[in-house]
Amino acid sequence: MEQNKSLPGRRVRESHSEMSEVVLPNDANPLGSLLGGRLMHFIDIAGAMAAHRHARAYVVTASMDHIDFLAPVHVGDLLILKSSVNRAFRTSMEVGVKCFVENYISSTTRHIASAFLTFVAVDRNGHRIPVPPVIPETDEEKRRYDDALRRRQNREQERNRQKEFRAP
Repeated sequence: MEQNKSLPGRRVRESHSEMSEVVLPNDANPLGSLLGGRLMHFIDIAGAMAAHRHARAYVVTASMDHIDFLAPVHVGDLLILKSSVNRAFRTSMEVGVKCFVENYISSTTRHIASAFLTFVAVDRNGHRIPVPPVIPETDEEKRRYDDALRRRQNREQERNRQKEFRAP
């Protein structure tokens, strides 16, 4: 269940990814704010980029565990999404994505959303394949690495509770 020790580890920084999007009217609600579902789509893409880089394989989204929308994003805003792998397990990886809006006129940036996603590495036939362990180096990376295990354990407990609730 834990890491695959047979593969050489990869540093968190090897998975760092960043993407930018200009928010267009087609991405927005009638009030001119970015649709939450559209932001989730961008988050999924940014997360997948980090997971691809870490696994060096195809990946599929298994879950979006948690997302916080902290502030609105408006048409014309420059959206910046930064992602990296927090921890790898046998075939899955937790990826953290932070979203920012950059005001290119005033050169200011504000944090507008964060999310955690789980991706699974797969081969061309969709079968799970092992992923390398993550090597956290900085204090922040080590904290995120430890937190990822706690979130995984919480997800497993919740799945077990749901199974018990559905049992006849």
